[in-house]
Amino acid sequence: MKKRFSLLLLLSGTGLVTWGQTNQSNKVPNLGINLEGYSYPYPVRYHTFQSQRESLHMAYMYQKTSKSAKGTVVLMHGKNFNGAYWGETMKYLLENGYNVFVPDQIGFGKSTKPSDYQYTFQQLALNTKTILDSLGIQKATVLGHSMGGMLATRYALMHPNQVEKLILLNPIGLEDWKLKVPYQPIGYWYKNELNKTYEGIKKYMQTSYYDNKWKPDYDLWLNLVAAVLESPDYPRYAWNAALTYDMIFTQPVRHEFRYLKVPTVLIIGQRDKTALGKDLVSEAVAKTMGNYATLDQEVAAEIPNSRLIELEGVGHLPHIENFPLFTEQLSKALE
Repeated sequence: MKKRFSLLLLLSGTGLVTWGQTNQSNKVPNLGINLEGYSYPYPVRYHTFQSQRESLHMAYMYQKTSKSAKGTVVLMHGKNFNGAYWGETMKYLLENGYNVFVPDQIGFGKSTKPSDYQYTFQQLALNTKTILDSLGIQKATVLGHSMGGMLATRYALMHPNQVEKLILLNPIGLEDWKLKVPYQPIGYWYKNELNKTYEGIKKYMQTSYYDNKWKPDYDLWLNLVAAVLESPDYPRYAWNAALTYDMIFTQPVRHEFRYLKVPTVLIIGQRDKTALGKDLVSEAVAKTMGNYATLDQEVAAEIPNSRLIELEGVGHLPHIENFPLFTEQLSKALE
């Protein structure tokens, strides 16, 4: 049985949302699968468009700096996240003279969870470019984290003339997992999603993202993922999550890094152990997966005009785990 927990939503003066666990009840507030009732750090807009015979709503935040703009930075979220976790990064960039665009991809965050959708990184890149075009943003620095790193790579491969610089923050896809992990049908991923629990999500994040070094601050992002488990629409959410797992597994970018034509910076936390399908292989094989401290050097050597920044003592989420160190290196990456 799924463990329930209660959360208290508090709005701070900066507009960022913090969640604290309480012990007064055993219920999860129903945010809905589009995170209804959850406030993002900046105003959310929606772009409505037709795709694959469906009318979809893609949520995004777009803020312009009050300073003389140095350009626009696009922030792409990871698989188990949404645009909200870029709040502090947005504030930092705005204060340092950058306009910032942060989309929730279809199937994530406040964007539509379709009944069915053929997910490809090309489709998600096209969806994103459509909004950028509508806003008159012709060129931008694109920063992708985790799954967003795979998407940002695909975007840069498809639209090199629209990318000023590509920044990959602990991207998944530095290895091709299907070379080691047996293929699983979408039904497998769907069943896994339906069986998810608060404890299971935390264990995965703790092991893969933070190398078993958990801090109370990480509860915010754990709770935001787990809070949709009790929604009556959760099966549709789970189906979209399964489809995107299949997208990640079957559409590697590992073999195409060499074709990038834009200046690229990799910022890699060295404790990261994230890899899809570790539980589907032997322990010996699993140990060869998700070794970012080695993979980052291999990939950096393949990308023309690239630079590698390694963050010692940091895991999968540098902008959450050590924000001062992250922004110090981000500033260098943007130069």
